[in-house]
Amino acid sequence: MAADTVSFVNHPALQRPKVTEREPLHPHNYRFGAEIPPASEVDLTTLDLIDGELWRQGKYWDRFERLRNEDPVHYCPDSFPGPFWSITRYDDVMAIDTDHKRFSSSWEYGGITLGSPISDFEMPMFIAMDEPRHSEQRKTVQPAVAPDMLKVYEPLIRSRTQGLLDTLPVNEPFDWVDKVSVELTTMMLATLFDYPFERRRDLTHWSDVATGMHNPDICPGGEEEWKATMMNCLMTFMGIFQERQQQPLKPDLMSLLAHGEKTKNMTPMELLGNVILLIVGGNDTTRNSMTASVYALNKFPKEYEKLKADPSIIPNMVSETIRWQTPLAYMRRTALEDVEMHGKTIKKGDQVAMWYASANRDERFWDKPNEYIIDRPEARRHISFGFGIHRCVGNRLAELQLRILWEELMERFEHVEVLAEPSLNQNAFVKGYTWMPVVLHPK
Repeated sequence: MAADTVSFVNHPALQRPKVTEREPLHPHNYRFGAEIPPASEVDLTTLDLIDGELWRQGKYWDRFERLRNEDPVHYCPDSFPGPFWSITRYDDVMAIDTDHKRFSSSWEYGGITLGSPISDFEMPMFIAMDEPRHSEQRKTVQPAVAPDMLKVYEPLIRSRTQGLLDTLPVNEPFDWVDKVSVELTTMMLATLFDYPFERRRDLTHWSDVATGMHNPDICPGGEEEWKATMMNCLMTFMGIFQERQQQPLKPDLMSLLAHGEKTKNMTPMELLGNVILLIVGGNDTTRNSMTASVYALNKFPKEYEKLKADPSIIPNMVSETIRWQTPLAYMRRTALEDVEMHGKTIKKGDQVAMWYASANRDERFWDKPNEYIIDRPEARRHISFGFGIHRCVGNRLAELQLRILWEELMERFEHVEVLAEPSLNQNAFVKGYTWMPVVLHPK
């Protein structure tokens, strides 16, 4: 069912938000709005996958494909975050993600994102720790997303999803990212932290700023504004942390951290690190997958027809969406010793980017990897949640939120139509959407 898009042409929701023009972070990077050549014309020796303009324009897929085929262990000698290796094939990413002896996640070596932390502002967090500290802190927060808690959350998530969908305009354009994806994930985050519900958009803001220091649309004041915002987040959560220490243990994340044997005496920066980890992990990933699901079904209309004919495919569709989108494009490791791979030597101390986005499109592992196939066999074998000891602690909750969203959408609407190409993050770490106009067609 197609919308009468002509009547919407001047509708405010269809006005693409303006993006602040920005200088490239590095001389090798493309200028804002530049015409980006195909990968076949690129000199691999200077290819820098961290270039934000590649991500803002969505022009990275052919570069990943070329690296997988020609240089699966690729060295970038000169980049804004410093020299780094790119690992782009599924099996190689899996090998490094499970090799905790030779590849470290620890914040002491730089953590899980490329580049050096801001001096005097390191934020230790359990995902950026090696054993045994990693598992000790991870186990502390695990009860908040354990199977018994998911049973508690399911009716709440469903009720909120129903309530939100019932307030959306029908047959009229609106921004899906803000009205649905951000709102649903922020409501869930507020519940997980037991954060004041009316102030839940604080969490969205902190999440955006945490990963957007160099984006003038998010953090126009650069590093100083970023630090001030992070300190505001710390002061807020330090107060909550101390309050929860005085109260009986409850199943929310802050109470679990406040009472956990391995976390109750955290330093302030360690508390901030874990809070930011849990906010970004619970916010950016789910909200971008929610947007991706609508976008993908519109790009692959036969799959939408398949879904309408058989909504029981939704659970598998959720896994395929998370594979196809890959909401966190990479994770970093640091080599603890020299490692040989594909004839290259990754030296001790080198930064290594495991490109989950590329691994999830690896032709050696997936059949028709660039297509969105909602009944794809073994879609759950995607690597978007990571693998091994650092596998995403909230992965089942993310899947639950997406499943419920689509169950409720299918009850109400014949079609969710995307009216324009979405706007994309200019971030090589959080791979997502900032705006996508849609119109709902009721049954």
